[in-house]
Amino acid sequence: MADLTSLDGVKGQEINAEQIRGILSQIDLDLMNLVRDGKLAALKYGVNGAGGQSTDRAANLRSLLEARDYYQRLLESHPVWCTTQAQVE
Repeated sequence: MADLTSLDGVKGQEINAEQIRGILSQIDLDLMNLVRDGKLAALKYGVNGAGGQSTDRAANLRSLLEARDYYQRLLESHPVWCTTQAQVE
């Protein structure tokens, strides 16, 4: 599929709290996999191709933590309904 050249005609819906919790779970899983078994080595990883991009696990960790913080704040900004009931005797 070709890249978009504009956002004209792009439609979507606001993400709901359950979807945000799913994203947070996926990020937590990625974080756990990144740091377990000594995988958080400061090694460079290259991406083959014309761009020749490279990154290291510490940069990936930082990106995941920033994304997690963003989605956590987004979840906390959603309105919350709390209903209570009292019985007067």
